[in-house]
Amino acid sequence: MEQRTDRPQGVVVFVCATCGVRLTGPLMPLPAVPEAPYHAWSEADEPRPLPATVPSGHYAIETEPYGAPLVVAEVPGPVMPRLGTYRNAAGQPLVSRGPRGNIVVDPDDARGLELQHAAPACCGAAPDGGMNQVCGSCGTLVATLSSDCAMPYELHLSAAHVRAVRPTRR
Repeated sequence: MEQRTDRPQGVVVFVCATCGVRLTGPLMPLPAVPEAPYHAWSEADEPRPLPATVPSGHYAIETEPYGAPLVVAEVPGPVMPRLGTYRNAAGQPLVSRGPRGNIVVDPDDARGLELQHAAPACCGAAPDGGMNQVCGSCGTLVATLSSDCAMPYELHLSAAHVRAVRPTRR
């Protein structure tokens, strides 16, 4: 049996808010989303995701806007946390006006998710197209995966589409 918690604290698992299926194993909170790990690429490297931003077994709450929609910015800057500058076809800088409060986890800590669509990227999923992960049980969009080789490797669970529950012994 699992007990629901409205504000994630302590060890929790995240479940689909629609059907209740577990989407992660037990995770401990971090005080903030860490900076993306640095990785020096060489010409010999095969394209693959960077090391995960959030260590395995942990989660953090994203306080900045993340994901679609992207809108024209008055001042150039990162389009989203831990990402560089994006520009539209007219050369204008873009910023995210997506939701705040996403739960950021190591993508390898997720379970039961399926990639529905991904914004074009060289070798993985990009977050600028919006949510791209569905619950494998009920098909609800629940998360945004960033897994392209040139982007931070992280999974953003939508706070509006998942809920935290305390794991209990069975």
